[in-house]
Amino acid sequence: MADLEAPQSKTRDLDKLLLRAGNLVGPDFYPGAELRDDIRDYVRILVVGAGGLGCELLKDLALSGFRNLDVIDMDRIEVTNLNRQLEDVGKPKAEVAAKRVMERVNGVEIKPHFSRIEDKELDFYNDFNIIALGLDSIEARRYINGVACGFLEYDEDDTPRRETIKPMVDGGTEGFKGHARVIVPGVTPCFECTIWLFPPQVKFPLCTLAETPRNAAHFIEYAHLIKWNEVHGGKSFDPDEPDHMKWVYDEAIKRAELFGIPGVTYSLTQGVVKNIIPAIASTNAIISAACALETLKIVSGCSKTLANYLTYNGGEGLHTKVTEFVRDQDCLVCGPGILIELDTSITLQKFIDMLEEHPKLLLSKASVKHGKDSLYMQAPPVLEEMHRPNLSKPLYDLMGRVQKETVHVFGTALKNEEKQSRLAKLRVVFKGADGVTDMDTAIGA
Repeated sequence: MADLEAPQSKTRDLDKLLLRAGNLVGPDFYPGAELRDDIRDYVRILVVGAGGLGCELLKDLALSGFRNLDVIDMDRIEVTNLNRQLEDVGKPKAEVAAKRVMERVNGVEIKPHFSRIEDKELDFYNDFNIIALGLDSIEARRYINGVACGFLEYDEDDTPRRETIKPMVDGGTEGFKGHARVIVPGVTPCFECTIWLFPPQVKFPLCTLAETPRNAAHFIEYAHLIKWNEVHGGKSFDPDEPDHMKWVYDEAIKRAELFGIPGVTYSLTQGVVKNIIPAIASTNAIISAACALETLKIVSGCSKTLANYLTYNGGEGLHTKVTEFVRDQDCLVCGPGILIELDTSITLQKFIDMLEEHPKLLLSKASVKHGKDSLYMQAPPVLEEMHRPNLSKPLYDLMGRVQKETVHVFGTALKNEEKQSRLAKLRVVFKGADGVTDMDTAIGA
């Protein structure tokens, strides 16, 4: 790998530098002295989440030599965060975290983004070489996993194209427990491949909430799940809206007083509604260090195992283990994609309708993207109006009259009686187009 050992040109393909991990690295590779400069000058990392783990991760990456960092978080700092985070209550977490780390680590440049991850264009994520996750939400992880896997392309033999792989380092903590995991789309299991590992969220029976509440959490969930809909009708509850959270707290207090059961506090209300688990600073530090180390191993070529899963269990003393996951070859997110056969006359509107009926997708309110071109966007309204004329046009024409190509669709799907955001990859083959043989379309969907 001489091209990596003698970087005379600043225009080298950085993606190849970053993907020298595991079995992609030759046995004769030894990182040269210029690696530190390469990390400083070329590598761009996005840290998703600026909470207790995200702040630690941002600091550890900066101290490890990474100089071009971005951080995105939609929340503001609250008083309850101060045991594990920074100061400046009421200010955006991402902005404060970036400022504090830059004050303490010379030469690091951190660009904060006070935004929802869903509000960023896909091209925003494509600008980074590695995505590091410090999230506390399964749904947020699934979204970022879908975005990263959406950049993955396969060749004719269904082998991942190395230059399209977007590595992720996922960290998470829960009390004394935590994990650090490397996800290389197309090579290791993605987050969706192993979603079954996560236990279902604890839910209270509605009859208990309405008739026989026994603790403070029952009153909070009653106000959140039952009373809110009775009073506000079809208005959606936003857990990140302070006025909404205050309303639930006030209603829970009133009902708790009727039953004579104490314990309802605003902090507990936030914890129950948003499923917040108390954070422990030492756990965040351990998992952050593991994530930063895995990130450094990816760019240095030192990682020989890409499917690491590190757990720290304080309930049983100090315990770490490595678990090898098995990749789901039929994964809708990191796999080659679902094969769909279409006539060249099918309009974009008809195609979107088919996604809702497809047994493997059941995708409603879908947006469609082909390469870098958005064919249709459901939101925001200004983009929906802009792309609306495409709905009546043949998809074959909108895709440049290609015979077979990959498209990405994202929308909402019903799972366990809950609507969840979902991104999927489709391999579209147009029957009757020039050059498409019966063999090309014989596989089916």
